[in-house]
Amino acid sequence: MIKVIVDGACGRMGRMLIFLVTRQPDMELVGATEYPAHPKMGTDAGEVAGIGSLGVKIVANLADVIDQGDVAIEFTSPEATVSNLKKVVDAKKSMVIGTTGCTADQLAKIRLLAEHIPCLMSPNMSVGVNVMLRAIELVAKALGDDYDVEVIEAHHNQKKDSPSGTAVRIADVLATALDRDMNQVGVYGREGIVGVRPKKEIGVHAVRGGDIVGDHTVLFAGIGERLEISHRAQSRESFASGAIRATRWIVNAPNGLHDISEVLF
Repeated sequence: MIKVIVDGACGRMGRMLIFLVTRQPDMELVGATEYPAHPKMGTDAGEVAGIGSLGVKIVANLADVIDQGDVAIEFTSPEATVSNLKKVVDAKKSMVIGTTGCTADQLAKIRLLAEHIPCLMSPNMSVGVNVMLRAIELVAKALGDDYDVEVIEAHHNQKKDSPSGTAVRIADVLATALDRDMNQVGVYGREGIVGVRPKKEIGVHAVRGGDIVGDHTVLFAGIGERLEISHRAQSRESFASGAIRATRWIVNAPNGLHDISEVLF
């Protein structure tokens, strides 16, 4: 039985993960955390998830419950993720991270800490999104520099980071496939007289509104035709299901930072 702790238990993903963990025959929810001032602090995690009492209280400090678990699943903020990863490392447990919006410095800290435990991090746990990443790599290599490439993403109006972690990953995959450097060719939105589009530019655009779960489109625009590859998430369950698969996989993985592609392919 895999003993699971959910960090960010009261968030959209946290509630979905609690629901799914309790539905797995080989998993048990043993802990749940939230930031100290959250109004649901001390509440039963099952009640927060809408599935009834589980006997698991939401606590503020992961260190208080980490010894009870095998894996912590983290969908919180970048700052909280780095802090919680240190606690998981100290306890010699495993971790699955779906947090997005990390800075380069925070990512460097995560990579360094992950050397000591099995840790999987991905900006998007969806099976469909990760298949899309493989597909756009092949398409980009086939079309080459004759097609302009743009990335468009849309999310709900409560999302704090922009562009989305998935859009960043998509752009990086495209840049690598096309032998380009996003630091040199990446453009994030356009305004004013920007001039003629440079041939190797990769545009990334963010839309925010309503309750959009997550849409990502890659546009390959050529002369006389265009090709679009899109993924639209209709429910957060697709992300949570991928995180469950990652949780099952990471308990037997070697130390180091892993990606969801290692689970799926």
